Amino acid sequence: MYVLHYAPDNASLIVRLALEEMGQAYDTRLVDRRTREQDSPAFRALNPVGVIPVLETPEGPLSETGAILLWLSETHRALAPQPGEPGRGMFLKWLFFASNTLHADLRLVFYPGKYVGGDEEAQETLHDAVTARLRRHLALLEDLAGQGHGWFGAAAPSVLDLYVAVILRWAQLYGPYGTDWFELAEFPRLAAMAARIEGRASMRAAVAAEGLGETPLSAPHPCAPSEGSALG
Repeated sequence: MYVLHYAPDNASLIVRLALEEMGQAYDTRLVDRRTREQDSPAFRALNPVGVIPVLETPEGPLSETGAILLWLSETHRALAPQPGEPGRGMFLKWLFFASNTLHADLRLVFYPGKYVGGDEEAQETLHDAVTARLRRHLALLEDLAGQGHGWFGAAAPSVLDLYVAVILRWAQLYGPYGTDWFELAEFPRLAAMAARIEGRASMRAAVAAEGLGETPLSAPHPCAPSEGSALG
């Protein structure tokens, strides 16, 4: 059985959704961000970088959200075009765009002090520049969702849909300078994708496990988990 090391409403949520969609049995282990458990020797033994999530697998502990999603999709031949199938290359391009570009930029918005220090003017300048870039990223995904690919924006979600949907949630909730830069309604195809995922059994399971509320994607509120914390 898989073991997912998680914190509520962290990137582990994306992996949880994928496991639920695939019908794979898994257990969970809380990584308590309130006590910086991600920096503990036990967690660092699983992921030396100290970043959530980690998925324990028969091949050993996996980290990096995109890598976990890709490994799961290939191992269980689900939620993604498989090697040799049409669309595989384009799917990989956009999965890594979500991981390496979209998600990475969102981290700059959430934690500007980590990148430019304590100067508030520098933090605000970074926020303004990166949120403008994020809107351009989302516009690309909005266009992609209308191109008729079976692996993004279709009736049944892929791991890419799940990844982007959770990022849409976070963009509406987090950041020291507010969320006025983002309105989900400005991206109707992405909003429709989020609404579809919001109604799926996988999301209802995540809502119950992590206290995400009744409208976790379309009109999200900060999570109220029974254990742990979304923030450190």
